[in-house]
Amino acid sequence: MKWLLCINNKDYPASLEAMKLYKQLDDPTAEQLGMVRIIDESGEDYLYANSLFIQVPAVFGNHIDMALSV
Repeated sequence: MKWLLCINNKDYPASLEAMKLYKQLDDPTAEQLGMVRIIDESGEDYLYANSLFIQVPAVFGNHIDMALSV
C-alpha cells in the first residue's frame, strides 16, 4: 500500500490535515493526470493534486502497514 504525507492543505482545510498520512488508493487514470486518490477527512475517496503530498518511501510504508495490522 502506498502512503502519502499531506504537505499543503491550504485550499482544503476541512478535508485534509497538513502533516497527516493518507493511504493512496490505486487510480492509474488519476495518476496520469497528476492527481492522487485518497480517503480524506470526510471518510470518502476524492482526487487531489499530487503537489499537495509527498510519497512516503516504500520501506517506511511497509512499517506503517505492519504497525496498523497489529
